[in-house]
Amino acid sequence: MKRREFLVYVGCAVAPQFRPIAARAQQGERVRRIGMLLQAAKGDAESELRVKAFLRGLEQYGWIDGRNLQLEIRWAGSNSDDIRRHAAELVALAPDVLVAAGSAPVGALQQSTRTVPIVFATVGDPVGAGFVESLARPGGNITGFAIFEYAIGAKWLELLKEISPQTARVAVLRDPAVATGPGQFGAIQTAAPIFRMEISPVNVRDPSEIGQALTAFAQSPNGGLIVTGTPLAQINRDLIISLAARHKLPAVYFERFFVTDGGLISYGADFVDQYRRAGGYVHRILNGDKPADLPVQAPTKYELVINLKTAKALGLTVPPALLARADKLIE
Repeated sequence: MKRREFLVYVGCAVAPQFRPIAARAQQGERVRRIGMLLQAAKGDAESELRVKAFLRGLEQYGWIDGRNLQLEIRWAGSNSDDIRRHAAELVALAPDVLVAAGSAPVGALQQSTRTVPIVFATVGDPVGAGFVESLARPGGNITGFAIFEYAIGAKWLELLKEISPQTARVAVLRDPAVATGPGQFGAIQTAAPIFRMEISPVNVRDPSEIGQALTAFAQSPNGGLIVTGTPLAQINRDLIISLAARHKLPAVYFERFFVTDGGLISYGADFVDQYRRAGGYVHRILNGDKPADLPVQAPTKYELVINLKTAKALGLTVPPALLARADKLIE
């Protein structure tokens, strides 16, 4: 048999499931529909960056939006009624998979369907929120990627003390309406005696509440701020960053984009990477895997980011050891 004839024979013999997805779509494979619910406003640069990462994660497996995949996005913001309404809209589209970030969107989708697979990209405590039975065996129609363990709260305190040794009082911004709010605050409160710090909770349910609480807190000296992981903190990040600067509060944030927007220091999971990895789980579900059998995964990448310009404005000298550990320094 000639070489060209042999290659043609081998190509025809390859099982269909091993052929590129895009090629199969061109041969008449149906377009798969993905619904995505985001607790953010359309145009939010960080959220759009995460959506692009999700699409890149899918593209690694041959799923191309507009070719063999149709992505339906709903930008719900922080209003609970809008979140529930958009969740119902997405479920009514009969998608193959739903994707969400944050406890509120996942909870709304869970209320709307117990059959359509749901993949979350960023949730703090999926077991405590009732989304999965356990991290190893989710057990239902939901799985995804957790963003941290509560023990990270001690790390935030350590970083605050390291970059601002005089800090003795810490305001902790939290969302008491989600499972991670009290959990994160409790972990920070437990670690506070080690660093000789006094902890005060500040709720993030309303912008005016944040402003009033931080203004009152800043009236006494040696204060600092920790912003825990919550979508409401993300939505109000410009306000929080400006308040920290106005009141000269050194602040530690849970995610890097606070620091790129002017905050002092952050330590947390690489959320963009979480969305990319979520694309891999969607691929597996589209190929027949069940969410119940896909374990909830922890972050694989953490980032330490420091804004040197903000540190200078606060009159802080960043220790060389901390500079050396940073993944990114913003001048």
